[in-house]
Amino acid sequence: MDVEPANVASKTSTSVERRSKLLPFAIVTFIYFIVGFLTTVNEQLQAPLKFTFLDDAGSLKNTFTTLITFAFFLGYLINGTLGSKWVNAKGYKGTLLRGLMLMLSGLVMYLCAALLGANFPNLVFQLGDATIAYGFIVFVLGSYLMGTSAAVIQVVVNPYVASYDLAGTQPVQRLNITTAINSIGTTSAPFFVTVIMFSGVSIENIEIHQLLWPLAMLIACVLAVTVITNKLHLPDIAHTRFSSGEMPQRSIWSFRHFALGVLAIFCYVGTEVAIGANINLYAFELMGAGHAISFFGRTDLIIGGMDLGIHALLSTLYWGGFLVGRFAASFFSTVSARLQLTVSASLSTVLVIVAMVTQNLWFLVAIGLLHSTMWSCIFSLATKGLNKYTSKASGVFISAVFGGAVFTILQGGLADLIGSWQWTWVLNVICELVILCYALFWYRIRKEDNLDEVI
Repeated sequence: MDVEPANVASKTSTSVERRSKLLPFAIVTFIYFIVGFLTTVNEQLQAPLKFTFLDDAGSLKNTFTTLITFAFFLGYLINGTLGSKWVNAKGYKGTLLRGLMLMLSGLVMYLCAALLGANFPNLVFQLGDATIAYGFIVFVLGSYLMGTSAAVIQVVVNPYVASYDLAGTQPVQRLNITTAINSIGTTSAPFFVTVIMFSGVSIENIEIHQLLWPLAMLIACVLAVTVITNKLHLPDIAHTRFSSGEMPQRSIWSFRHFALGVLAIFCYVGTEVAIGANINLYAFELMGAGHAISFFGRTDLIIGGMDLGIHALLSTLYWGGFLVGRFAASFFSTVSARLQLTVSASLSTVLVIVAMVTQNLWFLVAIGLLHSTMWSCIFSLATKGLNKYTSKASGVFISAVFGGAVFTILQGGLADLIGSWQWTWVLNVICELVILCYALFWYRIRKEDNLDEVI
């Protein structure tokens, strides 16, 4: 008769264990939500700041505008490996807290830029035929800090989630779940900028002082998350990093499938961010030329007397595609990462070409659904078999996110050079083809590179 109480105790113990396993995963995932949200807020502020800080920027207005995204992803390039060093020295939780502190610093810089622009609007300098506000430079520096914080946090999130022991899931599934939550942030951010930050005011009438209170609220929220994270327990994960003082025996670049994966992720983030950041600017160009952009026959989006803007809808639906695709893919327990990547890269290539030729921005929006699982697929393929090199690989991987800066500003400069955004999307076609090559050929692991089998 004592078997039944024993079974009850066993079930209770299993239930408690599952909850304790789920909590750290949930914490890391929520912080990744914040990263996605603020990354897209940063991108969506390009167009409003073009009309406030850069109204007299002359013929290089598009180039200067994309400097915001360039600086953000420069933080990835310079400080991605810093994150992996911190992981090895301080562990995952210590690195996560440092990333959150850097995020607070970036938001404070944004607030300082808004205060400078609001109180000293005439504080400007000349650069050729362009008049640039000093507040814009402060904002760009804040964008660099925000990019650095995002890089450091992602160095923690990606290997932690991929290696975390959560029953009934595989690595690409866990990454898809986490990136799906991240996509809720990226999807809601465009309307946060339009409705909360700028109260639905038409973009031409935006004033910089409208940023002050929303930024103060964001600072308070991130500060609260930092304090809570500091008090919670995040378990370390064995065999994913070198312990302090332990030296790797070979270069991370000697793993061929990883090195080619870095190239693939460089191009993936390049095309992903270029579409998300520049589709608004392309929309304004088309609308300025009399090419109406409609959504089910409507050329405006006015709700409750507020102009939410078709441009904001374009970005929201693009990032919304990531949300839908990642949630759907989180149930693909039997579909390989390679197959997912092959199909999505092939279809994305076709859609970019069609959008470029027809000047129909909705084809670019549809690519969000296809891009949704690419990060998870490339990361899981490129880090497979790396064992203790995983955290170091994650740092290098995060540095490759700099592709988001390179292709965004390259596309902006090309648009200024040829006088239109239309044919600049050929850069995205090149990126999609590189990703397809990785899915078809470059993903293969050499025997000497599979440390899971060696060990």
